[in-house]
Amino acid sequence: MEQHDVSTAHHEGAHTVSYARYLMIWVALMMLTGLTVAVAGIDFGDWIIITALTIASVKTLLVLQVFMHLKFEDKIFRVFVLIACMTFVIFITLTFFDYAFR
Repeated sequence: MEQHDVSTAHHEGAHTVSYARYLMIWVALMMLTGLTVAVAGIDFGDWIIITALTIASVKTLLVLQVFMHLKFEDKIFRVFVLIACMTFVIFITLTFFDYAFR
């Protein structure tokens, strides 16, 4: 009778990300952080908040997809994360409407 090791069964479907990929994503995050700092010194008027939040959203997606391995998760889990993110976006949008028209 064949022994089935639970630890190997768990890691058979595991996905690995190379160190080069991690380094590339880290460099991209550093560049986006530099872009955020550079954009902060430019007067975009009302668009500065949207620009900063867009850059922050891109950085968030990179971290979620690569460092938190979200792209390797089941589809239903990704749907729940998307619902949570959309709820957050709705609340932030409603907050900005409240403060923008005072």
